[in-house]
Amino acid sequence: MPKQLLIYENAVPVSKSKHRDMSVKIDNTFGFAKEINAAPITAVEFPIAAREFTIVFTGAGETLSPAVILGVKAGENLYVGKDNAFKAKYVPAFLRRYPFVFASVDKGENLTLCIDESFQGCNGEGQGERLFDSEGKQTIYLKNVLGFLREYQKQFARTKLFCKKLEELGLLEGMNAMIDPAGGKRARLTGFLAVSRKKLKALTAKQVDGLFKTDELEMIYLHLQSLRNFEVLLEKMASR
Repeated sequence: MPKQLLIYENAVPVSKSKHRDMSVKIDNTFGFAKEINAAPITAVEFPIAAREFTIVFTGAGETLSPAVILGVKAGENLYVGKDNAFKAKYVPAFLRRYPFVFASVDKGENLTLCIDESFQGCNGEGQGERLFDSEGKQTIYLKNVLGFLREYQKQFARTKLFCKKLEELGLLEGMNAMIDPAGGKRARLTGFLAVSRKKLKALTAKQVDGLFKTDELEMIYLHLQSLRNFEVLLEKMASR
């Protein structure tokens, strides 16, 4: 499988025949994400992510997705330090599920668990957690991984519906942020979308009530509140 989903380089289906003797050692370092300046999140993550990150939207149609901004330059993640530690209290589920991911060739009707074999924690020396036991059965660790990814997929589907609603109501608009670092060259951060307060206020009472009943109105205001965290990014940029 070619490099996909921002951080995966060699994701292959997990199988007993190929990975019976494989172990995975997770050391909570995030060097694999140091070159991404945004990470997708699901709607259920909004309440906690909005405390530390700027939540925006990227893509359009089927690819429309909420994301947290991690850097102001391409190939730069201001939340991953030189020691590869993640410099925030909350780590997005998109990053926590690595090196595992679900893949599908039929638009999500059937999902296959894959693992990025390029992950440095994959080994055949028994370091970390085994995927299969001596009898070739799934270990508790692998079953927990599957449970986590199934829940992630469930929240991903819910988030897709939320994004579809935002598009149907025409609430999103392009956002531009001017970066003017001290002693540095000015740059414009583009490619992201945000909910327009003007368009939100123009909704009918029935439309607002519909958003309220599905908790989507809360998600919108968490997103708008999080835009203030852009100052945190500028501070991180200045500190570097």
